[in-house]
Amino acid sequence: MNNKVKITFLGGVGEIGKNMTAIEYENEIIVIDAGLTFPGEELPGVDIVIPDISYLIANKDKVKAVILTHGHEDHIGALPFVLGQVNVPIYGSRLTLALVESKMKEFEKIKYKAISVKPKNVLKLGSFTIEFIKVSHSIAGALALCITTPAGNIVHTGDFKIDFEPIDGVMTDLARFGELGKRGVKLLLCESTNVCRKGYSMSERSVGRTLDEIFERNPSKRLFVATFASNIHRMQQILDLAEKHKRKVAFTGRSMINVSEVAMKIGELKYNKENIIDIDKVDKYEDKELLIVTTGSQGEPMSALTRMAAGEFKKIKLRENDLIIFSASPIPGNEKYVYNVINALYKLGADVIYDELAEVHVSGHACQEELKTIHALTKPAFFIPVHGEYRHLRMHSLLAQQLGMDQRNILLPSLGMQVELGQNSIRQCGFVTAGQRLVDGIGIGDMDSNVLNERKQLSEEGICVVVVNINNVSGCVSSEPFIITRGVVYQDEMEAFVQDAKAAIIASLKEQDLRGAEPAVIKNTIKRNISNFIFRRTKRRPMILTIVTLD
Repeated sequence: MNNKVKITFLGGVGEIGKNMTAIEYENEIIVIDAGLTFPGEELPGVDIVIPDISYLIANKDKVKAVILTHGHEDHIGALPFVLGQVNVPIYGSRLTLALVESKMKEFEKIKYKAISVKPKNVLKLGSFTIEFIKVSHSIAGALALCITTPAGNIVHTGDFKIDFEPIDGVMTDLARFGELGKRGVKLLLCESTNVCRKGYSMSERSVGRTLDEIFERNPSKRLFVATFASNIHRMQQILDLAEKHKRKVAFTGRSMINVSEVAMKIGELKYNKENIIDIDKVDKYEDKELLIVTTGSQGEPMSALTRMAAGEFKKIKLRENDLIIFSASPIPGNEKYVYNVINALYKLGADVIYDELAEVHVSGHACQEELKTIHALTKPAFFIPVHGEYRHLRMHSLLAQQLGMDQRNILLPSLGMQVELGQNSIRQCGFVTAGQRLVDGIGIGDMDSNVLNERKQLSEEGICVVVVNINNVSGCVSSEPFIITRGVVYQDEMEAFVQDAKAAIIASLKEQDLRGAEPAVIKNTIKRNISNFIFRRTKRRPMILTIVTLD
């Protein structure tokens, strides 16, 4: 009997974000998570980046379900694009599905089936049996998975930490991980985000204690807290402190308002509605009576806090009696945006507290000692680190070896890699199409897109438009060429540059007999010559658009 199970890594390995893993047995596939990531400067104009799901589309008849470990964008953000092509039931915790429902309102044409699950629930899907395990994370409703397969038990931790003082009062279910270890774990798929950090992650409750002290020390200031909208436990602490210190709360930022409403609706966030005011009414209260909870902890250009710092947020003008607390650490790559906002806030006279100055943020990801605990409890036969850049995966591999695991029983995954798991073996068995798909407005493209290449050229080199009239009979230029440039030369050089460029175009056309020539031939001649002229003059290669009219 064939008992081999395939694990295919479609995202979340060798990178941070767009997490997606497929587990396959014969004609059945279950997918764990469907996340996105956000583009860097190398992807101009791109809104989000999602996994390439060509493999799932090619095997759509095999796909039985998408299992969601929690509701962060890097785990659910690609779901609308997946369900649009592979429409299968999705399973997740109550908050996770509530966030999915809010997201799917923008995709009304896609009808989907969502089934809510709780810790300790067991789900049977064909040859797979999935048990859901409570874990702590920086969002409520996070779940680890134990997937019983014909090859043995696969434990997938999802994103987690071990918090001994969780806000919801329910710890990561270490006892269940230990029971699974005794029963036998064939393969552990464990997150690696914080593997480089020694010790333990701090408790979420420690942030509440720090915020309480800050509120106590600043009774007369108008307070702002910028944090992740999805961190419901952080939000709960902030709202509790507002009530304790007799401050009214105003939410600002679309995601902050949406998530708080969703979380309250399902009972994950509890607060006195009378303590919440509309952002339009803040001027009716004294500074000491106000707490404004806002988006913008990552310096996002269109976020509420970034616009406040730039003086472009009409409803609130920042002033010297304001204290802004960044209750979040900059995500790698966002540092300069965050510090630009902090500098702008200081220039306005406001006070700012961020993670370098006080313990106003803790990570939702396990550090080394917590990772060791999961390894020790589950005692897996084989191990594959997931959720991290290659350096994280490599460090996690070394950590497992320090705990006694044989290097031969550890695989470092990469995008598209397929791994075959047997009852007594694990091996790489091939690669499938995988990578990035770029979402831009309503369009979806890939890294080789001409659109992306053209945007990069425009942003780096500029553009030159040349219009030339040619007499079709004589083959001569019938009027002076018209030239427009953007991003090619500075204004004080423009006049001389344009005159010389016109002369170069006319000279190059005089050298050829253009009588009866096709416009395409003339365009190519002009483009080649003006490109060479500009490079000699500026050492740049702008995009060149040529328009030829025949008299």
